[in-house]
Amino acid sequence: MKKEQVANCQFSVWYPIFKKHTIKSQILPLPQNVIDYLLDDGTLVVSGRYESTRINSWSDDETTTTVTLVLRKWSELIPGGEFRCFVKENKLIAISQRDYTQYYQHILTQEQNISHAIQDFFSQHIQYHFLDEDCELQIYSPSGRVWLIDLNPFGEVTDSLLFRWDELTSGGEAAQQLQQDGPAFRYTMSEVTVQPSPCLSYRIPRDFVDLSTGEDAYKLIDFLKLVGLDLCVTLTLVSLFIPILEFCWRI
Repeated sequence: MKKEQVANCQFSVWYPIFKKHTIKSQILPLPQNVIDYLLDDGTLVVSGRYESTRINSWSDDETTTTVTLVLRKWSELIPGGEFRCFVKENKLIAISQRDYTQYYQHILTQEQNISHAIQDFFSQHIQYHFLDEDCELQIYSPSGRVWLIDLNPFGEVTDSLLFRWDELTSGGEAAQQLQQDGPAFRYTMSEVTVQPSPCLSYRIPRDFVDLSTGEDAYKLIDFLKLVGLDLCVTLTLVSLFIPILEFCWRI
């Protein structure tokens, strides 16, 4: 994975391209005093991916750092409507249920409709429009309509969920199936395979749980190294941004 591939997945890069197909958002540059606070003692504040606030920090070189605050309009997302899609060489090769710890009957009964809706959305609005030919899409499709929620790099820094990364790379099982039947679609097919969800246990954003586990924490470190950051990452909930968010969204 190249540094440019990671940089292209910054919200500020892909949002202007796909703003008609995602949640309404605003990208705000942070004042210098706020940046100094966030970077004090090497601490970076990270918020949940699907909350209204997200902070991105990237480094183009050793002396330049750009920090932005992304405000996203609050949307009540049904977990059973979230899917992770894997794009290789501008082809949609795989779709995975995101909340794979739970069984959603509508996915089983509407498998073909969901798959076709996502494929149509990809071919009409995403394919050949993104800056890279490989990427991972966070898709929301609750009732036929499809929305783009997020974009991530195609590689092991991203959780492959119900797939293995060796399946998704060139020559893998999912890539081979694309040549025959379209993208591979995997989801929890019965209540027998349901697993406990750490998100339901703690009632905190899923990404907080993911980043608190050993494997994903190391993935985050590798992710930051790709863009040249040398920061100590700390998961902290900052009440400072709650009034900022409310004020900015009103205006």
